[in-house]
Amino acid sequence: MSEVKSNKRTLQGVVVSNKGEKTVVVQVERKFLHPKYRKTIRSHKKYMAHDAENTCNIGDTVRIVESRPISKNKCWVMEEVLRRTEQL
Repeated sequence: MSEVKSNKRTLQGVVVSNKGEKTVVVQVERKFLHPKYRKTIRSHKKYMAHDAENTCNIGDTVRIVESRPISKNKCWVMEEVLRRTEQL
């Protein structure tokens, strides 16, 4: 059987907060070239994502997927943890 491609956007970022119940805040960094000065610019944005099992910790690298609105600020769902941080 063939895989079905989704039109939903996916982003990859680092968890910066997991204080909410079933919610993580993911910081996504992007790099782009300045149109005039041709310098690479780093910019970041924070997204609130739904984490149903509360599995993420601060510092984990995760992939989030666009979804329907879950609350006022949450319209992303945590799909998978790509890399875990070491806990002390």
